[in-house]
Amino acid sequence: MNMSIPNLLTLLRILLIPVFVVVFYLPMSWAHMLCTAIFVLAALTDWLDGYLARRWNETSAFGAFLDPVADKLMVATALILIVDANPTGYNGIWLAIPAAVIVGREITISALREWMAEIGASAKVAVSMLGKIKTTAQMAALILLLYQMPIGPLPIAEIGFYLLYIAAILTLWSMICYLRAAWPVLKGR
Repeated sequence: MNMSIPNLLTLLRILLIPVFVVVFYLPMSWAHMLCTAIFVLAALTDWLDGYLARRWNETSAFGAFLDPVADKLMVATALILIVDANPTGYNGIWLAIPAAVIVGREITISALREWMAEIGASAKVAVSMLGKIKTTAQMAALILLLYQMPIGPLPIAEIGFYLLYIAAILTLWSMICYLRAAWPVLKGR
């Protein structure tokens, strides 16, 4: 196992998850700001580990496996916490729907990529630009939903809510693109 700086950054992202959860539930007025900062740090390490791995030519099988796992764990955890903080009423159900779409897509595409890799057709489901745009919208939405507090006249939580729906729509769109690319193989052609 290669313990390069990019891989250490990926491991740091995973180790931040329990800290993120604990801070989310702290009964302090500043907890949401610290929780948001932890999430932003994790998002930055996601970008930085990939950048450094490519720049320094330190890509590895371990990093290629662990990086998307770390991303999905952090995003799923953030979605669960956000939905949990809004369990009833208007926000609860309307936050749960895009959260379920996003988590469901991640499970579906992960399973598809694993299966396609097993049959030697993984290039058909490689990460696309649409996936990167979806991830950016998703991260921005989660940062705003974690922060919650208005900044001047900007209703941060509301903007995050709408961005989460945009991310969910992009999530479905990218899933359809991946499934269409894999469809000939799935049909057995």
